Amino acid sequence: MELKYGNQFLQLKMPRERILASITDDTSPSGRISAELIDDALAGCQEILKGFSPGEKVLIITSDITRYSGSEIYLPILVDMLNAGGIDDDKIEVLIALGIHRKQTREEHMKIVGPLFNRIKVVDHDCDDPSELTFIGRTSSGIDVEINRRVIEADKLILTGAIGFHYFAGFSGGRKSILPGVAGRKSCMASHFAVLNPEEEGGRNPAATTGCLEGNPVHKAMMEACAMVNPSLILNTVIAPDKRLIAAFAGDWREAHQRGCEFYSRRFSFTIHGKADLVILSCGGFPKDINFIQAHKSMEYGSQALKDAGIMIFLAQCREGYGHPTFFNWFRFRDLAEFEVELRSRYEINGQTAYSTLQKTKRFNVILISELPPEEVKVMGMTPAASLGEALELAEKLLPADYSVYVIPAGGAVLPVLP
Repeated sequence: MELKYGNQFLQLKMPRERILASITDDTSPSGRISAELIDDALAGCQEILKGFSPGEKVLIITSDITRYSGSEIYLPILVDMLNAGGIDDDKIEVLIALGIHRKQTREEHMKIVGPLFNRIKVVDHDCDDPSELTFIGRTSSGIDVEINRRVIEADKLILTGAIGFHYFAGFSGGRKSILPGVAGRKSCMASHFAVLNPEEEGGRNPAATTGCLEGNPVHKAMMEACAMVNPSLILNTVIAPDKRLIAAFAGDWREAHQRGCEFYSRRFSFTIHGKADLVILSCGGFPKDINFIQAHKSMEYGSQALKDAGIMIFLAQCREGYGHPTFFNWFRFRDLAEFEVELRSRYEINGQTAYSTLQKTKRFNVILISELPPEEVKVMGMTPAASLGEALELAEKLLPADYSVYVIPAGGAVLPVLP
């Protein structure tokens, strides 16, 4: 079988394998095309759309290049819909929800907005520019929420993006377009810090985990921040591992996102009857393995199918390195207790991802196929391999004769769950 690695395919040949598939070719049973799914989702929003008036200023928030959402399909449909309601192009602006990510290139803007490029104004959010930020309130847990001023200046606000699993917010999409999507750096940091239990308890809050919204403190903070701006409309998509748009949910920002999360959980949670000795895991290729911070999400999901002390062969190209210059520096801490103390004293989102990575590399044997420097891979607690064949040779030296295997070809989309 083939496993994606960046934009390439690596051939996997094994005499025994049990494949944990993420999605079949029949995922969209009606055979409807992407544009029809968007049209159908928006057809139920007529009452909301009646509240949009000619001449109003509309801001559409969408995701950056690391989170493919089908934006080049749905943004033109949204803009045409607004035009039909009397809102001209010069009153519409697209804001890219970068969070703390890097700015997008011209070519990336072209991919994100598709045929709207050079027609509709597109702006990258900047979490570090105080002139671009405005304070809108404080959450019940004490997070000061600063967001991009364009959100407040607009007459109408539309949130867009894709719904998927998220390793501590439960699911992506919905409220995440505001916090952390268009929030200031301090607000982003504070919301993510909620993943940790109070200091006297220590460790990570068990509710701040993949696929969980109930009782999740990170989700709660994001919901409260989003309620402060009360978006007019939301349009969230569900994207298959092969980048097909297979579902769309539109309407009230709370209700539509909830429906989307329930759909995604049903579609992409896969029951396994016991954990395996070996997991061979691909993120699903670019952009889910664009850098290690993004790839780590697949590592988190795939680890749910692996026995303690088991072996993970992890395919993550990481063409853009770690994803943030401070990420690798956190691996100067090798002891998890010392790491947590430092993380609490000077919290960074990238430090949290590094901490989560180290938790897994201490619990499992991880063999990483990537473009990262081999010596740095070792510092992170993993074994570097130059090819899939080399990784299999290394793994088989450590496995029992009757080892069990899961192959996960789309690790960025699928969550293994025990019954």
